[in-house]
Amino acid sequence: MRPPTIRDVAERAGVSKSLVSLVLRGSDQVRAEKRRAVLAAVEELGYRPNAAARSLSERRTRTVGVLLNDLRNPWFVELLDGLNSRLHDSGLHMLLADGRLNRRLGEDLTRTFTDLRVDGLIAVGTLPPSEALRTAAARIPTVVAGAREPVLPAVDIVANDDEHGARLATEHLIGLGHRRIAHIAGQGVVGELRRRCFETVMREHGLADTATVTQGDLTEEGGYRATVRLLSAPERPTAVFAFNDIACVGALSAAEELGLRVPDDLSLVGYDNTYLSRLRHLWLTTVDNGSHDVGRRAAQCLLDRIDDPTRPAELLLTIPSLEVRGTTGAPGPQAGA
Repeated sequence: MRPPTIRDVAERAGVSKSLVSLVLRGSDQVRAEKRRAVLAAVEELGYRPNAAARSLSERRTRTVGVLLNDLRNPWFVELLDGLNSRLHDSGLHMLLADGRLNRRLGEDLTRTFTDLRVDGLIAVGTLPPSEALRTAAARIPTVVAGAREPVLPAVDIVANDDEHGARLATEHLIGLGHRRIAHIAGQGVVGELRRRCFETVMREHGLADTATVTQGDLTEEGGYRATVRLLSAPERPTAVFAFNDIACVGALSAAEELGLRVPDDLSLVGYDNTYLSRLRHLWLTTVDNGSHDVGRRAAQCLLDRIDDPTRPAELLLTIPSLEVRGTTGAPGPQAGA
């Protein structure tokens, strides 16, 4: 049995094919009784629009390409949820590609998105410099979400206020009485902003000489190794502010292996407020960077840019907050703060 066609719907509803098309596109130029008749016919016949045909007629695919830095990072889960919820409200669907896979395969999946003629592109997280992304952004509406780079003409950036978030974390530790504080730094512009603000706050409180920065690679293993280095120093820190929650989990593992109690012997602060930080046996103090809100705002920016590709690029920042949980406290007497 052949599937119903738009002609069948028109005949059942007693209207023209063009009027059925208007109803299916959500046009407000159709009278209420005609709309009801068409929708009833669609339901009775089980009609489903041919997506490929609709794409040809509208010159749109109703898809958005989303290129993520690394699918293993749980921070992206809530951002994608916010992104998808807003796109879905507007009848658009996401196509995902993993930037880490790009690097492993030695190819750029951004070109796949342009070949598929997506309506827009969203780059999520800090991605390596990409000529393909630069080329795509010149051809289709593009937004960067959760990162500060690349900065491209007519490309909006929706991110967290990383400097404010780093200030919240550092001042929290100082307020608890910590003086020897270390920062496990991240990469790219975001990593630089958080590191620089950490150093600024420590300097403002007269603690520049007791501030330590060590580089991490944003993974649990990277956080573990960085913390082992920090805790092996003659004057070990009494608190560590990690670039993200994953690195903070690695720091927690390192502290436990070295026989230190958290937070009695060592306080830890993460960043992102991912589901990891809310696990009861971890219960990390962390900076909530509003990832769901970043996703929704990035989707709205893309929708606005699809409607008006020539409007000036914007930088939109969400305001972070501090979630105080179980990994921070005043330095104990044995810590020699």
